[in-house]
Amino acid sequence: MTRGFGIYVHWPFCRSKCPYCDFNSHVRERHDEAAWRDALLAELDHYAGRTPGRTVTSIFFGGGTPSLMNPASTQAVIERIAARWPMADDVEITLEANPNSAEAARFAGFRSAGINRLSIGVQALDDTALRFLGRGHNSGEARHAIEAASRVFDRYSFDLIYARPGQTLAAWQSELHAALALAADHLSVYQLTIEPGTAFHAAYARGDFALPDPELAADLFETTHAILREAGLPLYEVSNHARAGHECRHNLVYWRYEDYVGVGPGAHGRITVEGRKLATRQQRAPETWVAAAKAGGHATAEESPIAAAEAAQEALLMGLRLVEGIDAARFERETGVALPQAIDRARLPALVSAGLVTWDERTLRATTAGMRVLNSVIAELAA
Repeated sequence: MTRGFGIYVHWPFCRSKCPYCDFNSHVRERHDEAAWRDALLAELDHYAGRTPGRTVTSIFFGGGTPSLMNPASTQAVIERIAARWPMADDVEITLEANPNSAEAARFAGFRSAGINRLSIGVQALDDTALRFLGRGHNSGEARHAIEAASRVFDRYSFDLIYARPGQTLAAWQSELHAALALAADHLSVYQLTIEPGTAFHAAYARGDFALPDPELAADLFETTHAILREAGLPLYEVSNHARAGHECRHNLVYWRYEDYVGVGPGAHGRITVEGRKLATRQQRAPETWVAAAKAGGHATAEESPIAAAEAAQEALLMGLRLVEGIDAARFERETGVALPQAIDRARLPALVSAGLVTWDERTLRATTAGMRVLNSVIAELAA
């Protein structure tokens, strides 16, 4: 069973902060990119020493908005990773990008730098919705960026958000079909959620807008799956659809609870050192992070062993997001806990009878119905 090993590189800067976003992203008028590049390279050197000999199967530049980086900086990071670790022949190297014209013009530069997969934060193909979501582009720019990506990259994806205020089933169906006319082999489709600490959280609490009722939200969920499945992009994770073989390999590392290094402000990692799974966390504040990396060679705020029971719960939470479910052998390899011991066997039969999960002694899966109420399923199963 091939084991993935990913490198996540966090670039925290954005042109503006979206009202739904709870990621560690920050708006800065200026920053010293050379200092940031050097700090990232120092971090990579540090973690290469912690994980020698691991073969890198994926690299993911996330944010924030990493397409605001100079392509030369991404090239320097990729080259340092290749110098410090073996690289898989088919390594996947993804960069997240916004679809405004300035960034789309740089796609070719990122491809030359070594990026081979682009993930574009479109979020909607409707101008009214884009304004509500606080996006800095319109639908025309989004279409232009997707078309530009298709000319430069063999693999690209884009994100959409549904269950927006006032959205009807018919309007969403039309938007999905428009997206499919632009899509290649992967789409990420997220239901709008209100996260604490975001601008939307305060606005929603004030009653500035309302979300679709649960019945409509369920219809939107089912319609999304049906339309994309019919188009040859079946669900493979609760919010992601792809043709076979075009799944995001880096995200599969997370969902399968395999190891990954996380560098950049606020980045988390899971690495196995001397047979123990460790959780790592970087300094969160951008200026604190870059100063610590410069002064000490890394900006790790925390590195601690993960207790077997905690690892099992993390792996359960991540793995049930996947249509493939949780492979019992992989689960035990990554957590040190046998899958049957990690779940509440007394409650399992009721979940199976309700059509929410399946279990055949080798694989535990959430059904499509189970994914609609995944948090409740996980709460029931957790031992």
